[in-house]
Amino acid sequence: MATFLIIGIFILGYLLIAFEHIVKINKAATALLTGAICWTIFMIESGTSHVVNEALMHHIGEIASILFFLLGAMTIVELIDSHNGFAIITRQINTTSKSRLLLIVTFITFFLSAILDNLTTTIVMTSLCTKLLSEKEDRLWFAGMIVIAANAGGAWSPLGDVTTTMLWIGGQITAVNIIKQLFLPSLIASAIPMLIVMYRFRGKKIIAMPKAISTDADKKEGKIILATGLGFLVFVPLFKTVTHLPPFMGMLLALGCMWIITTVLHKKKEETLMQRYSVAGALQKIDTPSILFFLGILLAVAALQSNGLLKEAATHLNAFFKNDYLIGTALGLLSALVDNVPLVAAAQGMYDLSTYPTDHPFWEFLALTTGTGGSAIIIGSAAGVAAMGIEAINFVWYLKKISWLALVGFFAAIAVFLLERALLY
Repeated sequence: MATFLIIGIFILGYLLIAFEHIVKINKAATALLTGAICWTIFMIESGTSHVVNEALMHHIGEIASILFFLLGAMTIVELIDSHNGFAIITRQINTTSKSRLLLIVTFITFFLSAILDNLTTTIVMTSLCTKLLSEKEDRLWFAGMIVIAANAGGAWSPLGDVTTTMLWIGGQITAVNIIKQLFLPSLIASAIPMLIVMYRFRGKKIIAMPKAISTDADKKEGKIILATGLGFLVFVPLFKTVTHLPPFMGMLLALGCMWIITTVLHKKKEETLMQRYSVAGALQKIDTPSILFFLGILLAVAALQSNGLLKEAATHLNAFFKNDYLIGTALGLLSALVDNVPLVAAAQGMYDLSTYPTDHPFWEFLALTTGTGGSAIIIGSAAGVAAMGIEAINFVWYLKKISWLALVGFFAAIAVFLLERALLY
């Protein structure tokens, strides 16, 4: 009975989030209620408070690491923005064609996501587009493409997506092989939706945004913050690789360094200007409801995982499909509804390395589908949630306009992967 209640609450919460514009209840409130109620029911049903609390604290640790990472990245991006750092980049983009700009943005997002990660890249590129595009509808389309390109770019790199990183650390894949096997399918997953959206923007010109007026000193400070901010964001995955500490530790280290740099840079200015350009000032501008929304969603999914529902779903998929590629496709589509991290964790638990050894096509295919499948729904990936917070993307708008594009790219990537296997192996 409790299991059905948890599923029912999760579905109800999901629907309320989807139709936020109709019910007029903030999605963060709905997500927090959904997460809290699911865990309350799980606790009452289990009768073993110690076990449930242990599971909850374990998940809170994982969720907190994501939230601290998100908070740090958003703060650094806000610091760059407050110093007009993005204006330095936008001045280098001379095209007035929307379709050509989309090509540039998608290309940069795809490759930057592989170097940084899809979440940080989405935050940077979506914030950049707010400086390039004056029309809200255009920014929404670009944000949708950024989500697709960031998730696709993250899938082929061991550093680009948390699920690919999990498989790399777990020994299911090796770095060189995953790049070699998934680069082309991932490229197709972002290129085809991009070409479709480029056709929509054919012949349309960009309305020039008003340029920020700044002194030579302001421009110098902007360049310093842009260089150090982007440098620290690139530093985070390197820090993780060298120290083996979780990415949020590198992000917190980067944020601490940025705090010192901005303090030294503005120490001689009057108090109001110091506050405006400080980390404390940037933190006040962060979209806190989006972070709380992310917390609630991840708590709700964690309740499903701890109750064994996700593992049970994976087992049923295995029994029903009885085919590696059909299972991987189903898990990829499922990752649009629930977080792909517990899905991949469940798959890692179901299949050991004796069943599917390192670099087996099943693991490569799983990395591709769970990495790109989350783009089909706006809250199906961390990148989507970040874009949703920055541009206030409506759930239903994304579902109508972007989801089908993401699915076209998703199935095209699968076709390319299978074609590669057929021709080369």
